[in-house]
Amino acid sequence: MHITAPSEASREFVQNTRITKKKLRELHGAMVDLTALMNQPQRDQALLAEAGLSLDQALFRLLVGIERFGPIGVVELSNRAGRDYTTVSRQVAKLESLGLIERRPSPADRRIHEAVITDKGRQMTDALDAARQRLAAPILAKWSEEDFSDLVRLMRRFVDDLMAPSSGTDKT
Repeated sequence: MHITAPSEASREFVQNTRITKKKLRELHGAMVDLTALMNQPQRDQALLAEAGLSLDQALFRLLVGIERFGPIGVVELSNRAGRDYTTVSRQVAKLESLGLIERRPSPADRRIHEAVITDKGRQMTDALDAARQRLAAPILAKWSEEDFSDLVRLMRRFVDDLMAPSSGTDKT
């Protein structure tokens, strides 16, 4: 998580509350660990195998992004994926050739073509969601329902606050 230079008010907030430098470092460490885990190619391979799918890992990540955020333009998708626009554009074209997404002009700006998931693509993301649930079940079985609900609620709140324009961050 990269945070831009803090304002005087945010510096004072961090210094005068229960939010300590040590706790922020622990949070950052957990986020770095989570990102590293999520980026491991073998995890993607295991998820695809559990879902019974054969799809290039780079394509599967974009397909999931299109399903979650679509309709979405290639520029926004490449920004969200943290990848080069031209690479993402080629991969989106490949997803389209496989019949997993389609591209159509944006109703807001006809110059922009948005990627939208097709029924075939949704069947794949549904299979991935089911596989993700099966793989997560043994880990989350140790959690109380309240702890899991708290994690979901707090994670969503944290991400929403990071994405808010007035958050004072550069969205990690």
